[in-house]
Amino acid sequence: MGSQFNKWEYFKIVLVLGALCTISPFSIDMYLPGFPEMSRDLGTSISNVQLSLTAYLVGIAIGQLFYGPLLDRYGRKKPLYIGLGIYVLASIGCALSQSVENLIVMRFLQAIGGCAGMVSAQAIVRDIFPVGKTAQVLSLLTLVIAVSPMIAPTVGGFVTAYYNWHWNFIILAGLTSLIWLGAVTVLPNGADPDPEISLKPTKVWKNYGIVLQDRQFLVYMLVGGLAGAAPFAYIASSADVFMNIYQVSEQTYGWIFGILAFAMIGSTQLNHWLLKRYKSQQIIHFSMHYQVFTGILLIIGIYAQLLNVYTLVGLMFLFLTAHGLNSPNTAALSLAPFSRNAGSAAALLGSMRMAMGGVVSAVISFFHDGTALPMVVGMAACAAAGFIILKADEIIPGTISKTWKGSALGS
Repeated sequence: MGSQFNKWEYFKIVLVLGALCTISPFSIDMYLPGFPEMSRDLGTSISNVQLSLTAYLVGIAIGQLFYGPLLDRYGRKKPLYIGLGIYVLASIGCALSQSVENLIVMRFLQAIGGCAGMVSAQAIVRDIFPVGKTAQVLSLLTLVIAVSPMIAPTVGGFVTAYYNWHWNFIILAGLTSLIWLGAVTVLPNGADPDPEISLKPTKVWKNYGIVLQDRQFLVYMLVGGLAGAAPFAYIASSADVFMNIYQVSEQTYGWIFGILAFAMIGSTQLNHWLLKRYKSQQIIHFSMHYQVFTGILLIIGIYAQLLNVYTLVGLMFLFLTAHGLNSPNTAALSLAPFSRNAGSAAALLGSMRMAMGGVVSAVISFFHDGTALPMVVGMAACAAAGFIILKADEIIPGTISKTWKGSALGS
């Protein structure tokens, strides 16, 4: 840990940083058990309700691009406080929604506010801890993040069953208010405000262009983002697959979601241990091979109708363990080259990851066919795409960055 913090300070800081990172997982996972009730209450289809999830992911992707320069210009805390305030108000708006269209809009605004926590947490980690410790701290944050899917859908299932889906958003507003208080009282300021950072669109885009031209950032952002989009294929379809196809109850679905979240908890702890013996690059290499292989088994199992609910959960558990290994390591390697533009780099990293997740969730909703096949194909395809990029850059170093620079974005 950073030598400037004692153990108690370190614990509190990591806890609050992790809590900031859980805002979006809670926002994504907690209301999932309410999808069937929401579709009935709002007089629409589950696929339309799923678009509220897509709206949230799109909001995160867009919002982070704005917060990056703001965090660099004004420091880490002021933009964070404003974002959390927007989130709380939008959560109340979600709770009061009487139509799916209004819910989608409120979810978008909720994401615009909530993503401030994700970006600021990563930037603060980069600010206050040595580069060599960043992956370890991010592993701990991933552990805290991984606990939330165990709690959120379980709580959401009981809340929906015994009260109604509106209360999920009221609870989210209350929890975020507590996290807001923790950020005010516990977190260090991080990097000082830099008034030389311009907020003019041309300057902002130029800074992002500088970040994107860094080969290490680009490769590991794409690898981690594509592999990280795989869980969104699962999240977008899981309520329909388990509750409608496999006919499990809302409470059972919450427990299944929690069990699968435990896959990431165990692997993040394993990653913390592995980092003492292996480099992040080695861990990523192994996890990508493992994830692709498990994804192929999922496709074969569903296509051949060999899987019941128990074997499906088992294979998905194995698949998601790889996420807990590659996510913190790809994030750490992506952010490592930056100091002055750490806020912009963290924002772009998070934005691209969530954009990929949003696209995947929308595509999965489009191909909804009443089976689990779109879900598992989406998961496997995301892992395979990340694997291909990793191998391409290993075989011919610079392949991805050269291709990017030759594209419209890179020119």
